[in-house]
Amino acid sequence: MSEISNYEILDAQVSQALVSSDKKTADELRALISTLNSVMPAMGYKAVSPDQEEILAREFEERNGISMGLGAVVTSEDFEPWLDEAKQNIDPFYWKRYREHLIRTGLPKDVVIKLDDITDKTLGRMGNPQKNVAWNCKGMVVGHVQSGKTANYTGLICKAADAGYRLVIVIAGIHNNLRNQTQQRIDEGFIGRDTGSMYKGGKSDRCVGVGLFDDRNVPVSLTTTIDDFKKAIATTNKSRIDSYKVPVVLVIKKNYSTLGNLIDWLKENSSHGDEEMISQPMLLIDDEADNASINTKYGKKEVTRINGQIRELLGLFHRSCYVGYTATPFANIFIDPDQEDDMLGEDLFPRDFIIGLDAPSNYFGGSKVFLEGIPEDDSDPEFIRYIDDNDDILPVKHKIDHELNELPVSLTDALRAFLVARTIRNLRGQADKHASMLVNASRFTRVQGLLRIRLHEVLDNIQNSLRVNGAKGDAADRDPEIAALKAIWAEEFSDSGFGWPEVRAALHVAVASAKVVEVNSSRNDLDYSTSGKQGITVIAVGGFSLSRGLTLEGLTTTWFLRNTMMYDTLMQMGRWFGYRMGYDDLCRIWMPREAVSWYAHIAAATEELHQELRLMESAKATPKQFGLAVRSHPSALMVTARNKLGSGKKTVSIGLSSNFVETARLTSNAEDLQKNRAAAETFVSRLRKNGYSQENTETVKGGYLLKAVPVETVDDFLLAWVNADESITTQIDPIRNYIRKRQGDELAEWDVHIATLKTGAVDKSLGWPIVPITRRIGAFDLQRGFMSIGGSKMRVSSRGVERLGIPEELALETEAAHRVDRSLPNGTKVNYPGKIYREVRERPLIALYLVEIKEPENAHISDHKDFPDKPVVAWAISFPKSARADEKVEYIINTTKQRELFGDPDTDEEEDYAYEQ
Repeated sequence: MSEISNYEILDAQVSQALVSSDKKTADELRALISTLNSVMPAMGYKAVSPDQEEILAREFEERNGISMGLGAVVTSEDFEPWLDEAKQNIDPFYWKRYREHLIRTGLPKDVVIKLDDITDKTLGRMGNPQKNVAWNCKGMVVGHVQSGKTANYTGLICKAADAGYRLVIVIAGIHNNLRNQTQQRIDEGFIGRDTGSMYKGGKSDRCVGVGLFDDRNVPVSLTTTIDDFKKAIATTNKSRIDSYKVPVVLVIKKNYSTLGNLIDWLKENSSHGDEEMISQPMLLIDDEADNASINTKYGKKEVTRINGQIRELLGLFHRSCYVGYTATPFANIFIDPDQEDDMLGEDLFPRDFIIGLDAPSNYFGGSKVFLEGIPEDDSDPEFIRYIDDNDDILPVKHKIDHELNELPVSLTDALRAFLVARTIRNLRGQADKHASMLVNASRFTRVQGLLRIRLHEVLDNIQNSLRVNGAKGDAADRDPEIAALKAIWAEEFSDSGFGWPEVRAALHVAVASAKVVEVNSSRNDLDYSTSGKQGITVIAVGGFSLSRGLTLEGLTTTWFLRNTMMYDTLMQMGRWFGYRMGYDDLCRIWMPREAVSWYAHIAAATEELHQELRLMESAKATPKQFGLAVRSHPSALMVTARNKLGSGKKTVSIGLSSNFVETARLTSNAEDLQKNRAAAETFVSRLRKNGYSQENTETVKGGYLLKAVPVETVDDFLLAWVNADESITTQIDPIRNYIRKRQGDELAEWDVHIATLKTGAVDKSLGWPIVPITRRIGAFDLQRGFMSIGGSKMRVSSRGVERLGIPEELALETEAAHRVDRSLPNGTKVNYPGKIYREVRERPLIALYLVEIKEPENAHISDHKDFPDKPVVAWAISFPKSARADEKVEYIINTTKQRELFGDPDTDEEEDYAYEQ
C-alpha cells in the first residue's frame, strides 16, 4: 500500500527496538509497545488504541516463536573457501540495508539471522569475484513453494554485490506478470527505487524498500517494472553505468526472444570493442530453474532453445556464476537425462554446490496441509475440502469451447468461505492486510474468463444482500445469501473466536470492495496497490500464470480443479503454500480427492529428499551424489514414467538403501486378492512354525513385533505376492533382487510387524488374531482395476511404524538429533520422518496389514462388482541404510500403462502454456 498506517509505523518501531535487545517477557514486550506508542504523537503520528497494542503484542509473540534451520549444503570436492578471508575487505552496504528492510517488514529476528547465514554459505561457494582469471560455477538452491525463495536470492544478490559482482541477471517467470512482480521485489530489496516511475516520466528519486533506509549507491537497472529488456533502452541507459562503480541489474522474462535480444546486445557491444560488461563478474539467478530451463523436452533428443540460450549467455562472460532456484528436489535437471553422464555433463547441472533451504516453523506448506492436516482415521481433513460436484458443470477435462452457465456448489461455498474468513481477519485486526482467493480450474483463457464472469455474478448478489439487509440484526438471516454465509460460518469457522452476530455485523464493510480478477497471459487485473488503509480483497481466476512464481498476497481460500500429476507441476501449482501469520486456521483448499492423494505422496517424498540432503552434508557427499540419489529415489519412478515419451518398457535404476516402499495400490481383481491372502496365511503359518506366537511376541504400538525372522520366510512371502501394475515401487522382482544380494549379511534377519487395532471385530483368517485397520479407496479406482489404499493419503502405514524395532534409547537420541538439526525447540510437536529411523535401523522391517476397505464419502461404490467383501492384505518394508548403497536394482516401467494412469504430459503444462499465448 502507498500509505503506511499508524499501526505499521508502531510495528516498525518495535521491530527496530527488538533487534539489538534480549528476548522480552510478555510484560516487558507490552511495556515496550506502550512506551513507543506514547511517543508516536511526538513523531507526527497518531497513537494506536489499547486493543491494537495488544494485537501487536500477540503478533510479536507469534513472530518470536518462529524458528528456522540452517538448511543443508553439499559441495564439490574441489571447493576452495574464499569468503571468510575476503570479508575484512567487504563493506556489507547492500546487505545491511536489506536486513533492515526485512526486520522493518516484520520478518522474525531468528529467521533474518538464519537467512544471513545461509546466504553466506551460498556466496562462499560461488566464484570469488576478486579473482581475475576466467572461472565459472554452477549451483542450485532447493527450497519450498512460496517459502521465501525470492527473499533468499534477493539477500544473495545484495551480498554478491557487496563482494564485487558487478552484473546481476535474474531470469524470472515465462509470463510478463511474473517478471514484473520479481522486478518489483528487486526494486524494494536491492535497487531501492521504483524503476517503473524512473523510466516512465515519473520522479526518478522515488525511493522504495531499502532506499528508504539509505538511498546511496543505487544500482543501475536496465529493466523496469513496466519494461522487460529492450536493446534501445539498455543502450540509452548504458551511459549511467559509470565504469561499474555500482552494480548493474536486469530482471528478464524466461523467453526465447528476450534472451536472444540480450545475447545479441552483449555480442554487439563486444564486436564494437566494448568488452567491459562481459569482463565483469556476473551472477545469473534462474528463478524456477526446473521450468523451461531443462535440457530435454520430455525425453526428446534436442536441446531446448531456452536451455541453450542460458548456456550461451553464461559462455559470453569470463567470470560467471549460475544459481538455479527450485521448489522441488525432483527438479527435471536431475531426472531427465537418459544417462548419468548426460546429467553430469556441461549443462546446467549444479556441479559446484546444492543448498537445501529449511522452511521456517510457521511455514504453511505441504507437510502441514497434506500430512499433518489429514487425520489417519479418515475423518475430515483440517484444511482440505473435496470437490465432487463438478463433472456435470465443469469437468476436469474440458475443451476450449466449453460453456459455463453456472458454478459448482463447492465453488460457491468456497467463495462464501473466503468472504467470511476475510471478515474474521478484519475482526482480528488485519483489515489493512491483503486477502486473496485462488480459482485454478482450466488451462483455457476463454474458460477462465467465463469463470470470472460467473463468480462476479455470485459475488455481486452477496454484496447486494449485505448492503440491503446486512445491518438488520437477526432479521438479516432471513435473506438467503446471508443465511448461506451463516451456514458456512457454522460449518467452518464457529471456533474462530467470533460469534455469528459479530461476523454478520462486520461482513458488509469487509467485503464491499471485493472483486474478481483474471490473471493469465491475455490479461492481468491483479493489483495490490491502494491509496487507502484497507487491504485489497480479491478473487483471482487463472491457469498457468497462477501455477508458477506469481504470489497471491494473503492467500486464504483456493478452489483447485486440475488433472496434472507431474511431480514438479503439482508442487508448483501449490500457490496456497506460504506464510499465514494470524490466519492459518482460516485457510481452506478445495480440490479433487485424487489430487489430494498425490500431493500427500509428493509432500512425504519431498521431505524425505530434504532429509537425504542433510545426511549427505554430514557424509561430505558431492552434488553429483545427491543428483544420483534423486534419480534413484523410488518416487522418481513416477517422474521418469511421466517425463519419457514413447511406448513399450523402460528400465530405471533405483536404490532401496534407507528407503520405504508399501503397497499403497492393490489390485481389485478378486482372484489376485485371494492369492495375496493365501500368501499372507502361509507367511503367518511359517512364523508360527518358527516358534512365534501371540503369547510369546512383543506387543507394541499398533500391533505385534516379531524379531530376527529369517530372510527366507520374508522372501517366500514376496515371491507369492501378486503386485498391482499400478503399484510401481513395489514391483516384486527388483525388491527380491535387492534382498537376495544382501541376504547373507545386512538383510539376513528381519523384524515383522503384524498390525492390529486395539478394539473391533477380530479376524482370525490369517491364523493370528487381528483387528483390521480401515482405509478408504479412491472414488474411481474400481473402474480402473485397482484400489488406492488410504484414499486421499494413498498411505497404508500409520506414522511411527518405522520406529518399531529400534531400541528406545537410540530412537530418542535420533529424534533429539533431528530436532537440533531442524532448530526445533523442546516440546515442539514433531512428526518425525521415517528416514531418520532407517538410518539407524539394524534390521529391515516388514509390516503386514489386514485392511477393511471403506468406500469414499458420497461415492456409493460398495455395490461395485469388484468391491472387496472382506479385508484385503497389504504390506510395507522399511529398508535400513546399506553399506553398499551405490548398488541399484532395475525397475521396469511400462510407459504405455503409465500414460493410462497419469495422463500424457502434453495435455498438462505444455498445452497450458500454449493456450495462454
